[in-house]
Amino acid sequence: MSVESTLRAVTTYRLTEMKQRGEKIAMLTSYDYSMAKIVDAAGVDVILVGDSAANVMHGYETTLPITLDMMIYHAKSVVRAVNRALVVVDLPFGTYQGNSKVAVDSAIRIMKETEADAVKLEGGEEVLESVQRILACGIPVMGHLGLTPQSIHKFGTYTVRAREEAEAEKLVRDAQLLDRAGCFACVLEKIPAVLAERVTREVSMPTIGIGAGGATDGQVLVAHDMLGINKGFSPRFLRRYADLHSVMTDAVSDYVRDVKECDFPNEKEQY
Repeated sequence: MSVESTLRAVTTYRLTEMKQRGEKIAMLTSYDYSMAKIVDAAGVDVILVGDSAANVMHGYETTLPITLDMMIYHAKSVVRAVNRALVVVDLPFGTYQGNSKVAVDSAIRIMKETEADAVKLEGGEEVLESVQRILACGIPVMGHLGLTPQSIHKFGTYTVRAREEAEAEKLVRDAQLLDRAGCFACVLEKIPAVLAERVTREVSMPTIGIGAGGATDGQVLVAHDMLGINKGFSPRFLRRYADLHSVMTDAVSDYVRDVKECDFPNEKEQY
């Protein structure tokens, strides 16, 4: 990375500055070199190498099966493509929940082997010790509250979280705990917009919403969803900015037809 691009690079400190001046933060997922190259060049502030790779890249029903080695593989590819965006990597299920030493070891592996900028993990008070120990090592941590996909078997549904007062108050407390611990940002997933606005107002760290309304400090979507590559997922919060599923299907169909009809390659396409 050149000195010039390093000076322009998004950092955790710059995200705090963006919150303070009211500039929204744009965050998208990427899992491979080619997609990350496009996303970074388009001006996205934060690239999340999410454990959603389990779904969109590997075809699993949930995010639980993806391993630390798999996350590192994806993250290494992404980091090689990025010049500007902050790259955050999800700690996968089972690498931080039960043992804070394992959490530290997992986070250190990600940082050393991928050269990413930060890690993300799900939960509040339950994982606070892991958060604190990772932060004590000098590794930036992004939190994740609300709908936490790694806990899907506990919830039993992907419905909106924290509608009831008790769960909403716990989410606020968890956000405050993560903020005081030193997390540089926190994803708020699929919670009522009024609650997300309250959390955003009451914590100093930037909040990144997904299905949490427009009052958060930024937004995140899965790139394959917003580009229309994945057609089987259509929640209310998802805006599709393209229909690449149709574009790609048509292109492949045209290629197959041209090969079958001996139209490809033509005389200009051969040596």
